[in-house]
Amino acid sequence: MFESDSDTDIGAMVRSDLPLPLLHQGKVRDLYDAGDDMLLIVASDRVSAFDVVLPQPIPSKGEVLTQITAWWLAGLHGSIDHHLLSVDPDTIIRRIPLLEDTRDTWARRSMLVRRTEPLMVECVVRGYITGSAWREYRDHGTLADQPLAEGLVESQRLEPPIFSPATKAVEGHDENITFEDAGRILGSETAERTRDLSLRIYEHGSRVAEEHGIILADTKFEFGFDAEGRLLLIDEVLTPDSSRFWPGESYEMGRGQPSLDKQPVRDYLDGLEDWDKAPPPPDLPAHVVEATTNRYKEIFRRLTGIELDDYQPPVFEGLTR
Repeated sequence: MFESDSDTDIGAMVRSDLPLPLLHQGKVRDLYDAGDDMLLIVASDRVSAFDVVLPQPIPSKGEVLTQITAWWLAGLHGSIDHHLLSVDPDTIIRRIPLLEDTRDTWARRSMLVRRTEPLMVECVVRGYITGSAWREYRDHGTLADQPLAEGLVESQRLEPPIFSPATKAVEGHDENITFEDAGRILGSETAERTRDLSLRIYEHGSRVAEEHGIILADTKFEFGFDAEGRLLLIDEVLTPDSSRFWPGESYEMGRGQPSLDKQPVRDYLDGLEDWDKAPPPPDLPAHVVEATTNRYKEIFRRLTGIELDDYQPPVFEGLTR
């Protein structure tokens, strides 16, 4: 369903250069050891499509991913345990003075978080049947080999939403698995907890999005255990890279929907006859880059009611509730 933030093609990518130990570089994010049981997650402007990182970055993309996560977590704070300490640059520098001289390279695109041991299952919630779920249903009438109701059409709302876990792919796309498979990987108690939390967060996100004329078609969440054994919501939350947001005004069952994300990049690449969807990738024209930046800024503005440049991130006191 969603592209994995794996190490694919990292040789072609430019990494952030911070005075901290680099633990991992994915397609979009760089992960640093921030000491004291903390990590710094830097969301770059890199963009990938068809599992390939494109040569041109999308300005403001990393900032949108970071700030929209902080905005959602501010709304969930006190009801869902999460790993976020701060996205506020001043707060981050107070905790990690070494970062002051490189502030311009990471500010507003970085999350300081509590270190966790991530669970090896993606927690996907599907409120509408689309993407890989639709393709499997269209061909076999199933999702993760489990039968669904007959007669569904593409982009139809699912009542109730379906918890649809997936394996974490080392490269490429995650693979849908059954809830029973998730239980065997995580243990039944943890699988049930992550399912219940995922459905709660999706319900909150779907309700908020609907109030702003947006459909949250599906999304994925990640969880991890911290050093104290608490199960925390981690990574990005309800972003246009981890979710499908559809403009409500153009929604129509029976067809695919336009997405408020990197759709201009996919559309451009799909229209190329001389690229086989394998490295090396083609260059993106300036108008495609600009259109994609505008899409990311649009979903931020529509959800929050605030322009990205005007948004002041929350300052969390302590970690979670």
